[in-house]
Amino acid sequence: MDNWDIVILGGVSDFHAMDWYRAVRKICVDRSVVFLTDSFEAEGFDDLSQQEDRIEKLFIIDNLLPKKMQRWSRPWRMFVKLALLPLQIMRLRRFYFASGKPVVHAHPMYFMFLSRLARIPYMGTPQGDELLINPNQSRLYKYLVRWVLRGCRAVIVDSEQMKQAAKNIAGIEAHVIQNGINIAEIHHVGELNRPRFRVVSNRGMADIYQIEKIIHARDARIADLSITFSYPFADPHYQDMVCKLMSEQDENIGRSELKSDLFTLLKEALLVISIPKSDSSPRSVYEAIFCGCCVAACSNLWIDELPASMRSRIYVVDINNPDWLKEAYEFALKTSKISFRPCEDALNRYDEASSLRLVAERFYFGE
Repeated sequence: MDNWDIVILGGVSDFHAMDWYRAVRKICVDRSVVFLTDSFEAEGFDDLSQQEDRIEKLFIIDNLLPKKMQRWSRPWRMFVKLALLPLQIMRLRRFYFASGKPVVHAHPMYFMFLSRLARIPYMGTPQGDELLINPNQSRLYKYLVRWVLRGCRAVIVDSEQMKQAAKNIAGIEAHVIQNGINIAEIHHVGELNRPRFRVVSNRGMADIYQIEKIIHARDARIADLSITFSYPFADPHYQDMVCKLMSEQDENIGRSELKSDLFTLLKEALLVISIPKSDSSPRSVYEAIFCGCCVAACSNLWIDELPASMRSRIYVVDINNPDWLKEAYEFALKTSKISFRPCEDALNRYDEASSLRLVAERFYFGE
């Protein structure tokens, strides 16, 4: 088996984990970096791997899961993962020691949990709901999160909210470092030689993102407005419900497999809408802003943390106000006449290369 310096542990269908892995490879050019996984595609998610990716495998569970998301998918997936824990623990420990005891960075909580059970040193990056929502719904889950967080060499989160949640749950000091966005690729897409015209919803098609409220607000006050729906993942039952609410002028393009396709879409967007029930620090919103969009978002602490140039593109909405979408659209018509120019603070804080370089220097090779 090859020796590796850095192991990113996660699912190949996870956009955030794969983006992190590829960014680390670009930054740590003198190091060997590998992605270790137990799943490529299942339950309607697509395999995001590319030919140049270096991927190693635990026991792959794809054939044990349904090809499309079903009502029973989530509990079944949890059962499969729990049933296979002894096998995955054995494989992870074997891989770790055979690879020369590399730095292990697990994304998200399940893989942090697996690393803790395998008794190997690991860093962790949990998702927002794993700290902000789920621990409030289950005492057992909260206990397990506390145990996993306390076992980490370092915990990296992308908002002060998540840092405070980690402090409250486990008494540990998480490090706030933005996942970052690929500013170079956004610039590579370039400006399009036509006016911005799209209103876009580009969050997940699931209940937490309240997509139906976008449609209801449109139908109530600005019925002739066309909305483009793009989403990295979808709950099929919620998706079916939302699709029935869409109008003929709406465009439902689903998942953009390539970031360049997503950035092209955002370069055409006048307004992007992001109104989830709970949010930490939404990378998709940052991407939209750097693509020059205005964003309609509910009040949240992450908005107050934005640099001035980014904050100026946000229209904070009250979704209980029936005019919120109409008002946000009018704001975007006015604000989009001014080209977005990121300030130095925005570039330093949100550029993927800068964020990952800091992680590598402080956490991967700082000890």
